[in-house]
Amino acid sequence: MSEETKYTEDNIRSLDWKEHIRMRPGMYIGKLGDGSSADDGIYILLKEVLDNSIDEYVMGAGKTIDISIQGTKVIVRDYGRGIPLGKVVDVVSKMNTGGKYDSRAFKKSVGLNGVGTKAVNALSSFFKVESTRDNKSASAEFEKGNLINEDSLDETSRRRGTKVSFIPDETIFKNYKYRAEYVAKMLKNYVYLNPGLTIVFNGEKYFSENGLKDLLSDSIPEEDRLYDIIHLKGEDIEIAITHSKTQYSEEYHSFVNGQHTTQGGTHQAAFRESIVKTIREFYGKNYEASDIRKSIVSAISIKVMEPVFESQTKTKLGSTDMGGELPTVRTHINDFIKTKLDNFLHKNTDTAEQLQRKILQAERERKDLSGIRKLAKERAKKASLHNKKLRDCRVHLTDSKKERNLESTLFITEGDSASGSITKSRDVNTQAVFSLRGKPLNCYNMSKKIVYENEEFNLLQAALNIEESIGDLRYNNIVIATDADVDGMHIRLLLITFFLQFFPELIKEGHLYILQTPLFRVRNKKETIYCYSEQERRDALAKLSGKPEITRFKGLGEISPDEFVHFIGDDIRLDPIMLDKDSTIEELLSFYMGKNTPDRQEFIIDNLKVELDTIEEDIKP
Repeated sequence: MSEETKYTEDNIRSLDWKEHIRMRPGMYIGKLGDGSSADDGIYILLKEVLDNSIDEYVMGAGKTIDISIQGTKVIVRDYGRGIPLGKVVDVVSKMNTGGKYDSRAFKKSVGLNGVGTKAVNALSSFFKVESTRDNKSASAEFEKGNLINEDSLDETSRRRGTKVSFIPDETIFKNYKYRAEYVAKMLKNYVYLNPGLTIVFNGEKYFSENGLKDLLSDSIPEEDRLYDIIHLKGEDIEIAITHSKTQYSEEYHSFVNGQHTTQGGTHQAAFRESIVKTIREFYGKNYEASDIRKSIVSAISIKVMEPVFESQTKTKLGSTDMGGELPTVRTHINDFIKTKLDNFLHKNTDTAEQLQRKILQAERERKDLSGIRKLAKERAKKASLHNKKLRDCRVHLTDSKKERNLESTLFITEGDSASGSITKSRDVNTQAVFSLRGKPLNCYNMSKKIVYENEEFNLLQAALNIEESIGDLRYNNIVIATDADVDGMHIRLLLITFFLQFFPELIKEGHLYILQTPLFRVRNKKETIYCYSEQERRDALAKLSGKPEITRFKGLGEISPDEFVHFIGDDIRLDPIMLDKDSTIEELLSFYMGKNTPDRQEFIIDNLKVELDTIEEDIKP
């Protein structure tokens, strides 16, 4: 019988605030990541600092925020009231310390728990806070949460406000980099929600005059809007609504006290419910909810007293009350939409008629597809059971009502050899594998009917669980894992076309990625280096002594499971699929997947010349 493990006073340990944050960062900022996903930790650090500056603007102090990101260093400077000079150290290093607890100063604030900047401080290798007010300034500098320098009060002529500088700790956020596209999207949401606020990011200005109307204007091109954007504002609530001519699913942008609630919550549920109820009553018809909401593109922002979020990252509202003597969130939203949207439709008969035609069209399409969808579901069920196209994982995105599993991933592979390697090396808890058979169909300009009739597309959407709504998506990350050859590139393009054509919101919301796997393995007896480019191969050859062995991986199936585990584990490299802000989906698809072959040939030749010139420059002695 084994000796009983001793349990004494020596086993009891108390962690200070910074040790706990560094040991359990997920409790404070969600996942870590390397910056390839919009919800990775480095963006949460930026958001936590920015939220304080936004709260200053909301309280009427400071109309401009300056942001600089150069490499790994982030600087955020606002022109608000400035942190009280005697509390500069406390507010960034003492838990449960901050002005948000005083409802006189911050009535409808984003940050409530006094944790935000402490988490940034603890998770940064360098952190400095500077405050200026009343012609005096004070500053404090930290390293991994430890105070290393504090400057006493100094006279200054600088404008009042707070400046925070930090560098995320590379021992926690490995191989990370900030992607300007994700930062820009975050900043746009801030200005949409705060008309009149100017944010300057690396010299580029972000500003909005029309709030959520501007958000929808930027989200959906004018030629794709069924009718002009409906923009309604009230006390503590703002909504914007239109329908897309081409999009199939519903698209919602929801916010609480300026926080982007990407997981929705009670306010978004009430919003969806209220739209259906109001439209049914307006037309006097009991239309199906799915027909009313099909192709809707909308946004809602509400302000709540002391909101309750379901995680520290504040991505889902749990509150049912607006606060004070106000009604519930559901009642408040329902009353507003019932009155304002009903009045709008009575006054704008052209919009009302276009909306009704859209609903009737959705009804016809749903009925036409009902038989096909039933057969498709049966085929998908049989295929999943017998053909093993999907090697599922144990934990999914929608398993928990409170906190989504942000690591849940589906790898889409080509052929049995590649899927076999990934299947054997994956994390069975969070990583699933879907194996394609042959090349997918070019579905550009095809109707949704083809998704159910084509076996590969039908099985793929069934695996993702997006037949009805992308809100039921089972995996946070959808990763295209194909060979780095011509055929693999073509399959990538066909899959991206499928998602752009039928499920563009998956791309807009940052769920789709390309898996980067090494092209070369360079090794000697002591060390192995995996290289993702020609330049990395040359660097590896220069580093390793002797005559190292070089292996060129022609396909994913050639990489053994023992090696593959490195490429889909902690060191995974993902390239996010992002939409070019200057091109519409229709423009992208028609150019790359349409019948304009000569234009594409010219494009390929021009870009090939640029690539060859770059390679020649790299290999010059």
